Amino acid sequence: MSPFTGSAPRTEKWRHLDYAVDAHGVATVTLARPEKLNALTFGAYADLRDLLAELSREKSVRVLVLAGEGRGFCSGGDVDEIIGATLGMDTAQLLDFNRMTGQVVRALREAPFPVIAALHGVAAGAGAVLALAADFRVADPSTRFAFLFTKVGLSGGDMGAAYLLPRVVGLGHATRLLMLGDLVRAPEAERIGLISQLTEEGDADTAAQALAQRLAEGPALAYAQTKALLTSELDMPLAASVELDAATQALLMNGEDYAEFHAAFTEKRPPKWQGR
Repeated sequence: MSPFTGSAPRTEKWRHLDYAVDAHGVATVTLARPEKLNALTFGAYADLRDLLAELSREKSVRVLVLAGEGRGFCSGGDVDEIIGATLGMDTAQLLDFNRMTGQVVRALREAPFPVIAALHGVAAGAGAVLALAADFRVADPSTRFAFLFTKVGLSGGDMGAAYLLPRVVGLGHATRLLMLGDLVRAPEAERIGLISQLTEEGDADTAAQALAQRLAEGPALAYAQTKALLTSELDMPLAASVELDAATQALLMNGEDYAEFHAAFTEKRPPKWQGR
């Protein structure tokens, strides 16, 4: 994402989600419709798309935590406000909507900072895919995933799920989850690799913030490039991957953080990472 901006000012308030950033550069985006289990609306998708674009241009955010208010993370698209509304749309409008949802997933994967999903309760449909698109999924035992798309008569490969899920849990598990849409509870999700960290009951938000603080204090540029390589090399042959790795390391070896590590090691002190 280019850091250069045009005439549009930075958005100060988001109508469809809660946003905050602390002094350490940890941004928290909270889906805040607890009475609807944080079901997504057209506006929520658009706000996520636009917020991620803004944050990706800024240097102040080092980590993003995506959370849900109330009893669950996200129950997916709102049945009335999205599913009902799409029944009255023509093909061009439907394509615009589905492209927008995909843009949110791409923005999560391409953001130049780590994204942590803090999960509890239900993560269903689009909510499951948002969690899937994060770099880390920190979940408590109440977490339940369900990729529900075939259960409403649609393809299980929604919002990039058919691309991402096999790469996280393997083709066999992904086929079962996307074809059948069955509920996956936290113990199984951890076993197949869908959960990065399983916490005690009610501790997912706290654990996600602790991980975010750890990442925020680390070498931000190294994290950004590692994430970019993980995403870019999913479909590359080995020769192209090792060449991209070599070019990336050569650039980072000219960076301030690499020199800072050597200085800190020599002086027997912790490094002071600058993200440069």
